[in-house]
Amino acid sequence: MKKLHLLISVLFLFMTLLSCNNKKLTEVVEVPLPTTEQTVAIMGSPDDVKAEEGSFQLEKLPYAYNALAPNISATTLEMHYSKHYLTYTNNLNKAVLGTPLENLTIEEVLSKLDPNDAALRNNAGGFYNHSLYWKCMAPKAGGEPTNALAEAIIKDFGSFEDFMTLFKNEATKQFGSGWAWLIVDRTGKLQVTSTPNQDNPLMRNAAVPGTPILALDVWEHAYYLDYQYRRKNYIDAFFNVINWNKVAENYDAILKK
Repeated sequence: MKKLHLLISVLFLFMTLLSCNNKKLTEVVEVPLPTTEQTVAIMGSPDDVKAEEGSFQLEKLPYAYNALAPNISATTLEMHYSKHYLTYTNNLNKAVLGTPLENLTIEEVLSKLDPNDAALRNNAGGFYNHSLYWKCMAPKAGGEPTNALAEAIIKDFGSFEDFMTLFKNEATKQFGSGWAWLIVDRTGKLQVTSTPNQDNPLMRNAAVPGTPILALDVWEHAYYLDYQYRRKNYIDAFFNVINWNKVAENYDAILKK
């Protein structure tokens, strides 16, 4: 019994010494995370991002990179705007340079382009789609639309809740990269649809043609840093930042044509 007690005592002493030695080898250094102001200063302003000279220029981002947080982080928005959107714009200018499309509006380019021309199709779509997407969001937004758009949503979908469910389902089920849309079709009716890659309802190959008034980007680069594989969470968060005033302006402009 004495030998057992002695063995336990020796083991306890050994473990204590080992723990102490480990503590001596461990150094904890606390590094404070950058403040929101510091992060924005490092990223710079969206106004500083300029496309190369050409027919099309970037749609000005109407808010700071951190303005949509926490729904969309400053990091995601900065990367999306200054990297992806900029690349589509520069590539579009190269694709139309010296062609009959060079002096047309982006809507005219989309209606006339050959769907088999992958470079033009992807970059013209990427430019238009993102240009609309930025304007469909705003800080301190969300809620529900009012006036003529609200009445049209109730008329064509039954209720705002029914529209929201339909739109979220359409965005969620879009396989792979693509977009979800609220459009006005050729009869003046509101419809929800989706398109793959950088296609949109203005193109000749659109399954459901019409004029978009609300766009949601469901490419992974739009949400993966914030939500990883949880696209549904990103879609839910998008409804917190929808700029319904701008969407209503888009709708009213179509009615006046």
